[in-house]
Amino acid sequence: MIPDQQGPATPSAADKFDDDHYPAYTMGRAADMLGTTQGFLRSLDEAGLITPQRSAGGHRRYSRQQLRLAARVRELVDQGTAIDAACRIVSLEDQLHEAQRRNTELRAGD
Repeated sequence: MIPDQQGPATPSAADKFDDDHYPAYTMGRAADMLGTTQGFLRSLDEAGLITPQRSAGGHRRYSRQQLRLAARVRELVDQGTAIDAACRIVSLEDQLHEAQRRNTELRAGD
């Protein structure tokens, strides 16, 4: 199939396993993996750091990338940082990482 002529190709199940942004984890599973509560994850959503996708039934679904951000917030909160400050720190760290990645790509293209 040629994607331009018949629409985008649908990713296979195997592709989804490799996609860091695929919302594969339920809120309960994500909380278990992080060793935290579902309320903690809701607070990250309320703070605007993580916006989980919603299933057809309205349930939150998290990606591996979102869980990495949540784990970093949890680490900072466990060290005594207020959750709002931890969210801001993690947001800035994520922006810096993305800018560095783009910079590297641009330099490689020269």
